[in-house]
Amino acid sequence: MKQLALIAALPLLLAMQAPAAPQSPAEIVAATTEEDWRPVLPENLLVMTLGDGAEVLIELAPGFAPIHVANIRRLAREGWYDGISINRVQDNYVVQWGDATNSKALPEGIEREPPAEYDFPMSDLFLSAFSNVQDGHYEQYSGYLEGWPVGHSPREDGVRSGTLVHCYGMVGAGRGNDPDTGTGAELYTVIGHAPRHLDRNIALVGRVIAGIEHLSSLPRGTGPLGFYEDEEQRVPIASVRLASELDAALQPRFEVLRTDSEAFRAYVDARANRTGWFVRPAGAVDVCNVNLPIRRAVTD
Repeated sequence: MKQLALIAALPLLLAMQAPAAPQSPAEIVAATTEEDWRPVLPENLLVMTLGDGAEVLIELAPGFAPIHVANIRRLAREGWYDGISINRVQDNYVVQWGDATNSKALPEGIEREPPAEYDFPMSDLFLSAFSNVQDGHYEQYSGYLEGWPVGHSPREDGVRSGTLVHCYGMVGAGRGNDPDTGTGAELYTVIGHAPRHLDRNIALVGRVIAGIEHLSSLPRGTGPLGFYEDEEQRVPIASVRLASELDAALQPRFEVLRTDSEAFRAYVDARANRTGWFVRPAGAVDVCNVNLPIRRAVTD
């Protein structure tokens, strides 16, 4: 009888000893607290309205490209972007917008030859806040800093230098051959596989946090580099406004998962070691495949 009792109790004992099933990325996000999230500030949020009324929301990155972002804010406040167009859609690469006529005068106060804000020194403060995700791909380390995808490596002079990374949805300032020509009047966003060869060659100024589908689904341009060949192919942009310039009730509100949090580190580990449907977890995740959680903030 004692042996039968032990046999009957065996499934319960095994269940008690079995390790808990690993959490999925979605479960980790669902278990976060308010302290795990940071708000997107209204002065760092662009509301771009296309001609058909569709909205594309862009978070600016003044901590990494302050001069370019200052230009973009001024252009938005002056209404300079109103009436420009999307002129280039290159498959698996970028969508680009600006003044197709190249005749629209820039407003006063615009820095016309901003410095090439392609990289920045990785201070001890930055290094302490950096969450590494990936080693040895374009940069010695690639991860997240203050909520942004960043790579960093030592320069020839030994100084450690960081750069924003061209992940899907990142927004950059188009430029000519001169490195100091991108004012922010011409912008683009990545709609394909991360073109990291552009890192350290062009200033990244932000990222699309909502509405990317209105850009990535546009008809591809048939001209060289995906430019639209005919004027009627261009997609009009009705307006671009800073959220801080809108009435408080109309301001879109978003939150980004803090990347210096335990929740983020658990989320990255879960993204690297997927279970359930996955037969063999990868054991790693590309910095641009982290898919940093960004959500609309709940308002009263």
